[in-house]
Amino acid sequence: MPHFLVHYTYSPSTADGRDRVRAEHRDWLREQIAQDRVVTAGPYPDDSGATIVARGSDEADVRDLFADDPFVRDELVDAIAIQAWKPVLGALA
Repeated sequence: MPHFLVHYTYSPSTADGRDRVRAEHRDWLREQIAQDRVVTAGPYPDDSGATIVARGSDEADVRDLFADDPFVRDELVDAIAIQAWKPVLGALA
């Protein structure tokens, strides 16, 4: 299944909401990892966003998957960019 980079952009105005929903968001991510839909995920140190490496059949499939993320569902992500990615070296190649 192809890989995709999912970039979340956050703003300070959603920080309290993300703190409130973070456990549910991480549980959702763990479920996607168990289903082999997410490979890895993590926030940027400055809290401006996050990158998630996901798997899906195409961009629309990945976008549909992430619509169920509690952060997205609760409108705590200011922008989402999804980019197809083709690893050629390393653990994911």
